[in-house]
Amino acid sequence: MSDRSSPHRTRRNFLKTAALAGVGTVAGAATVNEISPILPEKFAFELNKSYWARSLPRVNPALTQDLDADVAIIGGGFTGLAAAYYLKKNSPSLRVVLLEARGCGNGASGRNGAMLLTMTEDRYMEWNGEPELDKRIYELTRDNVAGLKQLSREFDFDVEIEQNGALQVCNNEDTADRGRAYIAKARTAGMPFEFWERDKIAAAVGTNVYQGALFDPSSGQVHPGKLVGLFKTAAQSAGVEIFEDSPVKHIEEGARLMLTTSSGKTVRADSLILAANAFTSKLGYLRNATAPVFDYVAMTAPLSDARIAELGWRQKIPFNDCRTEVFYLGITTDNRVHIGGGPVDYVFNNGLQEPAGAELRIAGLRAELGRIYPQLANEQFETAWSGSVDMSLDQTPSVGRMGKHQNIFYAIGFSGHGVNLTSIFARIIADLHAGKFADWQWLPYVNRLPPYTPNEPWRWLGVQAALGYYRATDPKTP
Repeated sequence: MSDRSSPHRTRRNFLKTAALAGVGTVAGAATVNEISPILPEKFAFELNKSYWARSLPRVNPALTQDLDADVAIIGGGFTGLAAAYYLKKNSPSLRVVLLEARGCGNGASGRNGAMLLTMTEDRYMEWNGEPELDKRIYELTRDNVAGLKQLSREFDFDVEIEQNGALQVCNNEDTADRGRAYIAKARTAGMPFEFWERDKIAAAVGTNVYQGALFDPSSGQVHPGKLVGLFKTAAQSAGVEIFEDSPVKHIEEGARLMLTTSSGKTVRADSLILAANAFTSKLGYLRNATAPVFDYVAMTAPLSDARIAELGWRQKIPFNDCRTEVFYLGITTDNRVHIGGGPVDYVFNNGLQEPAGAELRIAGLRAELGRIYPQLANEQFETAWSGSVDMSLDQTPSVGRMGKHQNIFYAIGFSGHGVNLTSIFARIIADLHAGKFADWQWLPYVNRLPPYTPNEPWRWLGVQAALGYYRATDPKTP
Protein backbone atom coordinates (compact mmCIF):
# COMPACT_ATOMS: atom_id res chain seq x y z
CA MET A 1 0.00 0.00 0.00
CA SER A 2 1.38 3.41 -0.93
CA ASP A 3 1.37 6.33 1.49
CA ARG A 4 1.41 10.11 1.30
CA SER A 5 5.13 10.16 0.55
CA SER A 6 4.40 9.01 -3.01
CA PRO A 7 4.83 11.98 -5.37
CA HIS A 8 1.66 11.52 -7.41
CA ARG A 9 -1.46 9.50 -7.98
CA THR A 10 -0.62 6.96 -10.65
CA ARG A 11 -2.82 5.71 -13.47
CA ARG A 12 -3.61 2.60 -11.48
CA ASN A 13 -5.97 4.81 -9.48
CA PHE A 14 -7.59 5.94 -12.71
CA LEU A 15 -9.12 2.59 -13.60
CA LYS A 16 -9.66 1.68 -9.96
CA THR A 17 -11.79 4.78 -9.60
CA ALA A 18 -13.45 3.96 -12.91
CA ALA A 19 -14.61 0.64 -11.51
CA LEU A 20 -15.86 2.23 -8.32
CA ALA A 21 -17.75 4.87 -10.25
CA GLY A 22 -19.15 2.37 -12.72
CA VAL A 23 -20.33 -0.50 -10.54
CA GLY A 24 -20.11 0.66 -6.94
CA THR A 25 -17.47 -1.87 -5.85
CA VAL A 26 -14.89 -4.01 -7.60
CA ALA A 27 -16.19 -7.01 -5.68
CA GLY A 28 -19.62 -6.45 -7.20
CA ALA A 29 -18.39 -6.42 -10.77
CA ALA A 30 -18.85 -10.14 -11.32
CA THR A 31 -22.41 -9.96 -9.99
CA VAL A 32 -23.22 -7.02 -12.24
CA ASN A 33 -21.78 -8.90 -15.21
CA GLU A 34 -24.36 -11.64 -14.70
CA ILE A 35 -27.02 -9.19 -15.86
CA SER A 36 -24.81 -7.38 -18.38
CA PRO A 37 -24.48 -9.06 -21.77
CA ILE A 38 -21.05 -9.52 -23.32
CA LEU A 39 -21.18 -7.45 -26.49
CA PRO A 40 -19.26 -8.81 -29.49
CA GLU A 41 -16.02 -6.90 -29.96
CA LYS A 42 -14.88 -5.63 -33.34
CA PHE A 43 -11.49 -6.49 -34.77
CA ALA A 44 -9.59 -3.37 -35.85
CA PHE A 45 -5.95 -3.28 -36.93
CA GLU A 46 -5.24 0.33 -37.83
CA LEU A 47 -1.96 0.95 -39.61
CA ASN A 48 0.87 2.21 -37.45
CA LYS A 49 1.75 5.72 -38.66
CA SER A 50 4.25 6.59 -35.95
CA TYR A 51 7.75 7.88 -36.57
CA TRP A 52 9.10 4.61 -35.18
CA ALA A 53 7.17 2.65 -37.83
CA ARG A 54 9.59 3.91 -40.48
CA SER A 55 12.19 1.58 -38.98
CA LEU A 56 10.04 -1.50 -38.47
CA PRO A 57 11.30 -4.67 -40.20
CA ARG A 58 9.94 -5.84 -43.53
CA VAL A 59 6.66 -7.76 -43.21
CA ASN A 60 6.85 -11.54 -43.67
CA PRO A 61 4.41 -13.44 -45.89
CA ALA A 62 1.11 -14.62 -44.43
CA LEU A 63 0.38 -18.18 -43.34
CA THR A 64 -0.65 -20.17 -46.41
CA GLN A 65 -0.72 -23.74 -45.11
CA ASP A 66 -1.81 -25.64 -42.02
CA LEU A 67 0.99 -26.21 -39.51
CA ASP A 68 1.75 -28.25 -36.41
CA ALA A 69 3.90 -26.69 -33.70
CA ASP A 70 4.98 -27.11 -30.11
CA VAL A 71 4.18 -23.48 -29.24
CA ALA A 72 2.00 -20.96 -31.05
CA ILE A 73 2.29 -17.24 -30.28
CA ILE A 74 -0.31 -14.60 -31.13
CA GLY A 75 1.20 -11.13 -31.40
CA GLY A 76 4.35 -9.78 -33.02
CA GLY A 77 5.25 -7.05 -30.56
CA PHE A 78 7.94 -7.00 -27.89
CA THR A 79 6.29 -9.71 -25.77
CA GLY A 80 5.60 -12.19 -28.56
CA LEU A 81 8.92 -11.80 -30.36
CA ALA A 82 10.97 -11.91 -27.17
CA ALA A 83 9.04 -14.91 -25.84
CA ALA A 84 9.66 -16.72 -29.13
CA TYR A 85 13.38 -16.01 -28.87
CA TYR A 86 13.71 -17.10 -25.23
CA LEU A 87 11.66 -20.25 -25.83
CA LYS A 88 14.04 -21.31 -28.59
CA LYS A 89 17.05 -20.27 -26.55
CA ASN A 90 15.87 -22.49 -23.67
CA SER A 91 14.82 -25.39 -25.92
CA PRO A 92 16.20 -25.21 -29.49
CA SER A 93 14.25 -28.30 -30.55
CA LEU A 94 10.86 -26.62 -30.02
CA ARG A 95 8.91 -25.67 -33.11
CA VAL A 96 7.66 -22.15 -32.39
CA VAL A 97 5.20 -20.42 -34.74
CA LEU A 98 4.28 -16.75 -34.31
CA LEU A 99 1.19 -15.22 -35.94
CA GLU A 100 0.88 -11.44 -36.29
CA ALA A 101 -2.32 -9.80 -37.52
CA ARG A 102 -0.64 -7.04 -39.56
CA GLY A 103 3.10 -6.49 -39.18
CA CYS A 104 5.43 -6.90 -36.24
CA GLY A 105 5.37 -3.74 -34.15
CA ASN A 106 2.06 -2.51 -35.54
CA GLY A 107 0.57 -2.26 -32.04
CA ALA A 108 1.80 -0.63 -28.84
CA SER A 109 5.38 -1.85 -29.34
CA GLY A 110 5.75 0.47 -32.33
CA ARG A 111 3.71 3.43 -31.09
CA ASN A 112 4.96 4.26 -27.59
CA GLY A 113 6.95 7.13 -26.09
CA ALA A 114 10.30 5.28 -26.16
CA MET A 115 10.97 5.56 -22.40
CA LEU A 116 12.95 2.57 -21.09
CA LEU A 117 11.90 2.62 -17.44
CA THR A 118 12.82 0.48 -14.48
CA MET A 119 10.28 -0.93 -12.00
CA THR A 120 6.56 -1.43 -12.69
CA GLU A 121 3.98 1.34 -12.88
CA ASP A 122 2.50 0.49 -9.48
CA ARG A 123 5.93 0.76 -7.83
CA TYR A 124 7.77 3.37 -9.89
CA MET A 125 8.52 6.32 -7.58
CA GLU A 126 5.86 4.97 -5.21
CA TRP A 127 6.48 3.86 -1.62
CA ASN A 128 4.74 0.52 -1.16
CA GLY A 129 6.08 -0.40 2.26
CA GLU A 130 8.00 -3.37 0.79
CA PRO A 131 11.52 -1.97 0.32
CA GLU A 132 13.27 -5.33 -0.09
CA LEU A 133 10.83 -6.42 -2.79
CA ASP A 134 10.99 -3.02 -4.47
CA LYS A 135 14.77 -3.20 -4.60
CA ARG A 136 14.69 -6.69 -6.08
CA ILE A 137 12.23 -5.60 -8.78
CA TYR A 138 14.35 -2.54 -9.46
CA GLU A 139 17.45 -4.68 -9.91
CA LEU A 140 15.59 -7.09 -12.19
CA THR A 141 14.44 -4.28 -14.47
CA ARG A 142 17.79 -2.45 -14.31
CA ASP A 143 19.65 -5.61 -15.30
CA ASN A 144 17.24 -6.19 -18.18
CA VAL A 145 18.34 -2.92 -19.76
CA ALA A 146 21.88 -4.26 -19.66
CA GLY A 147 20.57 -7.46 -21.24
CA LEU A 148 18.98 -5.50 -24.09
CA LYS A 149 22.30 -3.77 -24.72
CA GLN A 150 24.04 -7.14 -24.80
CA LEU A 151 21.48 -8.55 -27.25
CA SER A 152 21.99 -5.49 -29.45
CA ARG A 153 25.73 -6.11 -29.50
CA GLU A 154 25.30 -9.84 -30.10
CA PHE A 155 23.27 -9.27 -33.26
CA ASP A 156 25.09 -6.07 -34.26
CA PHE A 157 21.74 -4.30 -34.32
CA ASP A 158 21.76 -0.72 -33.00
CA VAL A 159 18.49 0.09 -31.22
CA GLU A 160 19.67 3.50 -29.96
CA ILE A 161 19.57 2.69 -26.25
CA GLU A 162 20.65 5.72 -24.25
CA GLN A 163 20.85 5.03 -20.54
CA ASN A 164 21.24 8.57 -19.26
CA GLY A 165 18.53 8.12 -16.66
CA ALA A 166 14.98 9.45 -16.56
CA LEU A 167 13.19 12.14 -14.59
CA GLN A 168 9.77 12.21 -13.04
CA VAL A 169 9.13 15.92 -12.71
CA CYS A 170 6.94 17.56 -10.07
CA ASN A 171 4.27 19.93 -11.31
CA ASN A 172 3.96 21.98 -8.11
CA GLU A 173 5.43 22.41 -4.63
CA ASP A 174 3.08 19.90 -3.06
CA THR A 175 4.23 17.07 -5.35
CA ALA A 176 7.83 18.22 -4.91
CA ASP A 177 7.56 18.00 -1.12
CA ARG A 178 6.12 14.50 -1.36
CA GLY A 179 8.83 13.59 -3.85
CA ARG A 180 11.55 14.65 -1.42
CA ALA A 181 9.96 12.49 1.28
CA TYR A 182 9.80 9.51 -1.07
CA ILE A 183 13.43 9.85 -2.14
CA ALA A 184 14.57 9.93 1.51
CA LYS A 185 12.81 6.60 2.14
CA ALA A 186 13.96 5.05 -1.14
CA ARG A 187 17.61 5.89 -0.53
CA THR A 188 17.41 4.43 2.97
CA ALA A 189 16.15 1.23 1.32
CA GLY A 190 19.18 1.18 -0.98
CA MET A 191 17.55 2.58 -4.12
CA PRO A 192 19.83 4.91 -6.15
CA PHE A 193 17.19 7.56 -6.87
CA GLU A 194 17.93 11.27 -6.42
CA PHE A 195 15.84 14.38 -5.89
CA TRP A 196 16.70 17.25 -8.21
CA GLU A 197 15.82 20.87 -7.48
CA ARG A 198 14.68 23.27 -10.17
CA ASP A 199 18.14 24.58 -11.12
CA LYS A 200 19.53 21.09 -11.69
CA ILE A 201 16.52 20.17 -13.87
CA ALA A 202 17.04 23.30 -15.96
CA ALA A 203 20.75 22.55 -16.37
CA ALA A 204 19.96 19.05 -17.66
CA VAL A 205 16.85 19.42 -19.82
CA GLY A 206 16.52 23.19 -20.23
CA THR A 207 13.16 23.97 -18.65
CA ASN A 208 12.43 25.68 -15.35
CA VAL A 209 8.68 25.07 -15.17
CA TYR A 210 8.96 22.22 -12.66
CA GLN A 211 9.41 22.51 -8.91
CA GLY A 212 11.57 19.41 -8.58
CA ALA A 213 12.15 15.97 -10.03
CA LEU A 214 12.88 12.38 -9.04
CA PHE A 215 15.83 10.99 -10.98
CA ASP A 216 16.43 7.33 -11.79
CA PRO A 217 19.96 6.80 -13.15
CA SER A 218 19.20 3.34 -14.59
CA SER A 219 16.32 4.27 -16.89
CA GLY A 220 16.68 5.74 -20.36
CA GLN A 221 15.24 5.57 -23.84
CA VAL A 222 15.34 3.41 -26.97
CA HIS A 223 14.11 3.42 -30.57
CA PRO A 224 11.00 1.19 -30.32
CA GLY A 225 10.83 0.35 -34.03
CA LYS A 226 14.42 -0.81 -34.05
CA LEU A 227 13.90 -2.79 -30.85
CA VAL A 228 11.10 -4.67 -32.63
CA GLY A 229 13.57 -5.34 -35.43
CA LEU A 230 16.16 -6.65 -32.97
CA PHE A 231 13.74 -9.11 -31.37
CA LYS A 232 12.45 -10.25 -34.76
CA THR A 233 16.01 -10.80 -35.99
CA ALA A 234 16.91 -12.70 -32.82
CA ALA A 235 13.78 -14.87 -32.98
CA GLN A 236 14.20 -15.77 -36.64
CA SER A 237 17.91 -16.45 -36.14
CA ALA A 238 16.92 -18.93 -33.44
CA GLY A 239 14.56 -20.70 -35.86
CA VAL A 240 11.18 -19.15 -34.99
CA GLU A 241 8.67 -19.18 -37.88
CA ILE A 242 6.94 -15.79 -38.15
CA PHE A 243 3.85 -15.21 -40.28
CA GLU A 244 2.40 -11.72 -40.65
CA ASP A 245 -0.88 -10.44 -42.10
CA SER A 246 -2.33 -13.53 -40.39
CA PRO A 247 -4.95 -12.47 -37.82
CA VAL A 248 -6.26 -15.28 -35.61
CA LYS A 249 -10.06 -15.37 -35.58
CA HIS A 250 -10.76 -18.48 -33.52
CA ILE A 251 -9.05 -20.56 -30.85
CA GLU A 252 -10.18 -24.08 -30.02
CA GLU A 253 -8.87 -25.16 -26.64
CA GLY A 254 -7.83 -28.63 -25.60
CA ALA A 255 -4.78 -30.63 -24.63
CA ARG A 256 -3.74 -29.60 -28.11
CA LEU A 257 -4.98 -26.20 -29.28
CA MET A 258 -6.05 -25.17 -32.78
CA LEU A 259 -5.77 -21.60 -34.03
CA THR A 260 -7.65 -20.57 -37.15
CA THR A 261 -6.67 -17.46 -39.09
CA SER A 262 -8.94 -15.20 -41.14
CA SER A 263 -7.85 -17.07 -44.29
CA GLY A 264 -8.95 -20.40 -42.81
CA LYS A 265 -5.45 -21.76 -42.27
CA THR A 266 -4.74 -23.44 -38.95
CA VAL A 267 -1.92 -23.91 -36.48
CA ARG A 268 -2.14 -26.78 -34.01
CA ALA A 269 0.07 -26.51 -30.94
CA ASP A 270 0.59 -27.96 -27.48
CA SER A 271 0.88 -24.48 -25.94
CA LEU A 272 -0.33 -20.98 -26.76
CA ILE A 273 1.12 -17.62 -25.78
CA LEU A 274 -1.22 -14.64 -25.80
CA ALA A 275 0.98 -11.64 -26.58
CA ALA A 276 -1.66 -9.40 -28.11
CA ASN A 277 -1.74 -6.63 -25.45
CA ALA A 278 -4.85 -4.47 -25.99
CA PHE A 279 -6.13 -6.93 -28.62
CA THR A 280 -6.32 -9.87 -26.21
CA SER A 281 -10.02 -9.51 -25.45
CA LYS A 282 -10.78 -9.78 -29.17
CA LEU A 283 -9.56 -13.36 -28.94
CA GLY A 284 -12.02 -14.11 -26.14
CA TYR A 285 -9.53 -13.92 -23.28
CA LEU A 286 -8.91 -11.65 -20.29
CA ARG A 287 -11.76 -9.30 -21.18
CA ASN A 288 -12.35 -8.53 -17.52
CA ALA A 289 -8.67 -8.15 -16.67
CA THR A 290 -7.77 -4.98 -18.58
CA ALA A 291 -9.26 -2.16 -20.64
CA PRO A 292 -7.59 -0.53 -23.67
CA VAL A 293 -6.95 3.21 -23.30
CA PHE A 294 -5.89 5.43 -26.21
CA ASP A 295 -2.74 7.51 -25.81
CA TYR A 296 -1.30 10.12 -28.19
CA VAL A 297 2.25 11.00 -29.25
CA ALA A 298 3.67 13.66 -31.58
CA MET A 299 7.16 14.47 -32.87
CA THR A 300 8.93 17.42 -34.45
CA ALA A 301 11.24 17.34 -37.43
CA PRO A 302 14.96 17.19 -36.56
CA LEU A 303 16.17 20.33 -34.80
CA SER A 304 19.60 21.78 -35.47
CA ASP A 305 22.30 21.53 -32.86
CA ALA A 306 21.94 25.28 -32.41
CA ARG A 307 18.21 24.90 -31.62
CA ILE A 308 18.95 22.14 -29.12
CA ALA A 309 21.57 24.37 -27.49
CA GLU A 310 18.98 27.15 -27.33
CA LEU A 311 16.55 24.79 -25.60
CA GLY A 312 19.23 23.85 -23.10
CA TRP A 313 18.45 20.12 -23.35
CA ARG A 314 22.11 19.40 -22.63
CA GLN A 315 21.55 15.84 -21.42
CA LYS A 316 19.23 13.66 -23.48
CA ILE A 317 17.23 12.61 -20.44
CA PRO A 318 13.56 11.74 -21.05
CA PHE A 319 11.03 12.85 -18.47
CA ASN A 320 7.40 12.54 -17.43
CA ASP A 321 5.33 14.62 -15.05
CA CYS A 322 3.32 13.78 -11.93
CA ARG A 323 -0.20 13.95 -13.33
CA THR A 324 -2.52 10.99 -13.57
CA GLU A 325 -2.95 11.74 -17.28
CA VAL A 326 0.80 12.05 -17.51
CA PHE A 327 2.77 13.94 -20.16
CA TYR A 328 6.13 12.47 -21.20
CA LEU A 329 8.90 13.86 -23.40
CA GLY A 330 12.07 12.64 -25.06
CA ILE A 331 14.60 13.54 -27.72
CA THR A 332 15.94 11.20 -30.39
CA THR A 333 19.52 10.69 -31.49
CA ASP A 334 18.88 12.98 -34.49
CA ASN A 335 17.37 15.77 -32.34
CA ARG A 336 13.65 15.16 -32.85
CA VAL A 337 11.64 16.22 -29.80
CA HIS A 338 8.62 14.06 -29.02
CA ILE A 339 5.84 14.50 -26.48
CA GLY A 340 3.07 12.10 -25.57
CA GLY A 341 0.38 11.44 -23.03
CA GLY A 342 -2.03 13.97 -21.63
CA PRO A 343 -5.77 13.26 -21.80
CA VAL A 344 -6.54 9.66 -22.76
CA ASP A 345 -9.63 8.13 -24.35
CA TYR A 346 -11.57 4.93 -23.87
CA VAL A 347 -13.76 3.72 -26.73
CA PHE A 348 -16.95 1.86 -25.80
CA ASN A 349 -16.67 -1.94 -25.66
CA ASN A 350 -12.88 -2.06 -25.78
CA GLY A 351 -12.84 -0.29 -29.15
CA LEU A 352 -9.51 -0.10 -30.94
CA GLN A 353 -10.31 2.37 -33.70
CA GLU A 354 -8.92 5.85 -33.15
CA PRO A 355 -11.63 7.92 -31.47
CA ALA A 356 -13.04 11.16 -32.81
CA GLY A 357 -11.26 14.19 -31.45
CA ALA A 358 -7.72 12.90 -31.92
CA GLU A 359 -6.75 16.22 -33.54
CA LEU A 360 -7.73 18.03 -30.35
CA ARG A 361 -5.53 15.71 -28.32
CA ILE A 362 -2.58 16.45 -30.63
CA ALA A 363 -3.28 20.17 -30.31
CA GLY A 364 -3.10 19.68 -26.55
CA LEU A 365 0.33 18.12 -26.93
CA ARG A 366 1.48 21.14 -28.94
CA ALA A 367 0.22 23.51 -26.26
CA GLU A 368 1.97 21.56 -23.49
CA LEU A 369 5.22 21.46 -25.46
CA GLY A 370 5.05 25.24 -25.86
CA ARG A 371 4.45 25.68 -22.13
CA ILE A 372 7.48 23.57 -21.23
CA TYR A 373 9.69 24.99 -23.98
CA PRO A 374 8.44 28.43 -25.12
CA GLN A 375 11.04 28.33 -27.91
CA LEU A 376 9.01 25.51 -29.48
CA ALA A 377 5.60 27.15 -29.14
CA ASN A 378 5.28 27.57 -32.91
CA GLU A 379 7.10 24.38 -33.87
CA GLN A 380 5.01 22.14 -36.11
CA PHE A 381 4.85 18.40 -35.59
CA GLU A 382 6.24 16.35 -38.45
CA THR A 383 4.13 13.38 -37.42
CA ALA A 384 1.60 12.40 -34.76
CA TRP A 385 -0.08 9.14 -33.88
CA SER A 386 -2.26 7.29 -31.42
CA GLY A 387 -2.22 3.83 -29.93
CA SER A 388 -3.94 1.80 -27.25
CA VAL A 389 -2.39 0.20 -24.19
CA ASP A 390 -4.00 -2.35 -21.91
CA MET A 391 -4.56 -0.93 -18.44
CA SER A 392 -5.44 -2.98 -15.35
CA LEU A 393 -7.51 -1.71 -12.43
CA ASP A 394 -4.57 -1.53 -10.04
CA GLN A 395 -1.94 -0.73 -12.69
CA THR A 396 -0.05 -3.92 -11.92
CA PRO A 397 1.17 -6.17 -14.74
CA SER A 398 0.40 -9.88 -14.86
CA VAL A 399 2.13 -12.91 -16.33
CA GLY A 400 1.35 -16.59 -16.02
CA ARG A 401 -0.49 -19.60 -17.37
CA MET A 402 -4.17 -20.48 -17.41
CA GLY A 403 -6.79 -22.69 -19.01
CA LYS A 404 -8.23 -26.09 -18.23
CA HIS A 405 -5.05 -27.70 -19.51
CA GLN A 406 -2.72 -25.00 -18.19
CA ASN A 407 -1.28 -24.60 -21.65
CA ILE A 408 -2.19 -20.96 -22.32
CA PHE A 409 0.34 -18.33 -21.26
CA TYR A 410 -0.28 -14.59 -21.02
CA ALA A 411 1.38 -11.26 -20.21
CA ILE A 412 -0.77 -8.15 -19.81
CA GLY A 413 -1.20 -4.81 -18.02
CA PHE A 414 2.19 -3.16 -18.57
CA SER A 415 0.56 0.27 -18.20
CA GLY A 416 3.33 2.45 -19.61
CA HIS A 417 6.36 0.37 -18.55
CA GLY A 418 6.12 -2.20 -21.31
CA VAL A 419 9.18 -1.21 -23.33
CA ASN A 420 11.33 -2.80 -20.62
CA LEU A 421 8.93 -5.16 -18.84
CA THR A 422 7.77 -7.04 -21.93
CA SER A 423 11.07 -8.82 -22.50
CA ILE A 424 11.30 -9.67 -18.78
CA PHE A 425 7.84 -11.21 -18.87
CA ALA A 426 8.79 -12.99 -22.09
CA ARG A 427 11.65 -14.65 -20.21
CA ILE A 428 9.26 -15.58 -17.43
CA ILE A 429 6.86 -17.18 -19.91
CA ALA A 430 9.72 -19.19 -21.42
CA ASP A 431 10.75 -20.34 -17.95
CA LEU A 432 7.18 -21.22 -16.93
CA HIS A 433 6.83 -23.21 -20.14
CA ALA A 434 9.99 -25.09 -19.14
CA GLY A 435 8.59 -25.78 -15.66
CA LYS A 436 10.80 -23.28 -13.84
CA PHE A 437 8.13 -21.66 -11.68
CA ALA A 438 10.36 -21.76 -8.58
CA ASP A 439 12.71 -19.23 -10.17
CA TRP A 440 9.93 -16.62 -10.26
CA GLN A 441 7.64 -17.35 -7.33
CA TRP A 442 9.09 -14.35 -5.47
CA LEU A 443 7.62 -11.95 -8.03
CA PRO A 444 4.05 -10.92 -7.06
CA TYR A 445 2.90 -10.55 -10.68
CA VAL A 446 3.39 -14.21 -11.62
CA ASN A 447 0.33 -16.46 -12.01
CA ARG A 448 -2.12 -13.79 -10.96
CA LEU A 449 -4.82 -11.82 -12.71
CA PRO A 450 -5.67 -8.15 -12.13
CA PRO A 451 -8.83 -7.14 -10.23
CA TYR A 452 -12.05 -7.93 -12.06
CA THR A 453 -13.37 -5.18 -14.33
CA PRO A 454 -17.04 -4.84 -15.29
CA ASN A 455 -18.77 -5.34 -18.62
CA GLU A 456 -20.39 -2.54 -20.56
CA PRO A 457 -22.07 -0.17 -20.05
CA TRP A 458 -20.62 0.05 -16.55
CA ARG A 459 -17.04 0.14 -17.77
CA TRP A 460 -17.61 3.06 -20.12
CA LEU A 461 -19.60 5.00 -17.52
CA GLY A 462 -16.94 4.44 -14.88
CA VAL A 463 -14.09 5.50 -17.14
CA GLN A 464 -15.84 8.73 -18.10
CA ALA A 465 -16.54 9.55 -14.45
CA ALA A 466 -12.94 8.84 -13.48
CA LEU A 467 -11.56 10.97 -16.31
CA GLY A 468 -13.70 13.91 -15.24
CA TYR A 469 -12.56 13.54 -11.65
CA TYR A 470 -8.86 13.42 -12.45
CA ARG A 471 -8.99 16.28 -14.91
CA ALA A 472 -10.43 18.38 -12.10
CA THR A 473 -7.98 17.24 -9.43
CA ASP A 474 -4.65 16.55 -11.17
CA PRO A 475 -1.71 18.65 -9.88
CA LYS A 476 -1.98 22.15 -11.32
CA THR A 477 1.04 23.95 -12.71
CA PRO A 478 1.93 27.36 -11.19
